[in-house]
Amino acid sequence: MDSEARPRRARMTSRERVLAAVAHDASATPDRVPVDLGGSAVTGAHACAVTALRRELGLGLGGGGRGVRVTELFQMLGEVEPDLVEAVGADVLPLASPRNFAGFSNSGWKPWNFHDGTPLLVPELFNITPEPDGTLFQYPEGDRTVPPSLRLAPKGYFFDALDRQQYPIDDATLRVEDNTEEFKQISQEDLNFYSEQARYLYNSTDKAILFNPGGLAFGDIALVPAPWLKNPRGIRGISEWYMSTATRKEFVYKVFESQLSVGLDNLRRLHDAVGEQIQIIFTSGTDFGMQTGTLISPRSYRELYKPFHTKINEWIHNHTTWKTFIHCCGSCVTLIEDFIQAGFDILNPVQCSAAGMDPVTLKTKFGRRIAFWGGGVDTQKTLPFGTPEEVTAQVQDRLRIFGEGGGYVWNTTHNIQGNVPSQNIVAMYRAIHQYNNQHS
Repeated sequence: MDSEARPRRARMTSRERVLAAVAHDASATPDRVPVDLGGSAVTGAHACAVTALRRELGLGLGGGGRGVRVTELFQMLGEVEPDLVEAVGADVLPLASPRNFAGFSNSGWKPWNFHDGTPLLVPELFNITPEPDGTLFQYPEGDRTVPPSLRLAPKGYFFDALDRQQYPIDDATLRVEDNTEEFKQISQEDLNFYSEQARYLYNSTDKAILFNPGGLAFGDIALVPAPWLKNPRGIRGISEWYMSTATRKEFVYKVFESQLSVGLDNLRRLHDAVGEQIQIIFTSGTDFGMQTGTLISPRSYRELYKPFHTKINEWIHNHTTWKTFIHCCGSCVTLIEDFIQAGFDILNPVQCSAAGMDPVTLKTKFGRRIAFWGGGVDTQKTLPFGTPEEVTAQVQDRLRIFGEGGGYVWNTTHNIQGNVPSQNIVAMYRAIHQYNNQHS
């Protein structure tokens, strides 16, 4: 039967489509490849890129005409409003913390122009006064009486965590409590927020909901410096933490044990609050890969991380219908089998430009046992520096490889950066629509 005569499959809702894609069930393939833009802090776009895309699509500035809201301060990610969700055909919506990386509320929006002139909206406590050299600092909870915790370099596009490690480190007095200060029982206020938001998103949209309550990722290097804490103690420097996973392994293990106890209790409370209204939960953002290989050996992963990942995922699978989502940048091909054994359902961002991460190999070897979420176009070279034609070709190639038989949610390889040409972003979404129209 030729493609023109092939009967079209029954149209699914976005929620059904995403669930079919991550079900690992050959009989439940989606009607088309689902798409994510802005469903999480690792599948979104810089606020400047969101602004540029809105302009290309004729949607205006966003934010009621005042500018795109910066909803994730650390990476300067922009809000993907409902009109843009529909314009790009996105199937996923986020449910995340009401506070940002600096520990203050995403509320009280005020105007601020990015260094390239892009008009944006930022939270009320966001510091918009740069230093004489153009550096912009952010302060924990917006408190200017304590040292800053985040730094945006002049002409930079995202913030870096400042090293606030307290030296010298006395191993004899290191306390697990210092490195677990931020891991505490979730507040009733936050539970109410998640309950209300989950109910609203579930009942008012047909989108899949990706839930990221935080507190479940062991050793996530983006979180170790704790830029939302005014006076973080313990091992907080990035280099110091990485060395500690080898030189202070017993201490790190105890930190993880403490975090696990709190995390499991919070999962119970969160499930009571949101029930089955969410479909996917972001359970780990710890990067184990780099461009040329893994940061740690498989043996180290199995000894230090896998036991905790397994217990988190077991609780979720035994008590909920949620699918578990791991984000791991870089080359992680030698760890994917362990991720599957630990109970992860979904792997992101699928960095095919890293060593050993060949798309065909990944799909053939692992595609029946773990869903891929990402890898839709290379954000290191092709998307920022390629031509629209090169972007189109790579997007359609990745859709063909990863989308075969389901088990795939299309997204870029991590977030779209702020200086990506807008014509390449438009070409990317046009390529997705063309592929899905031809194969649905």
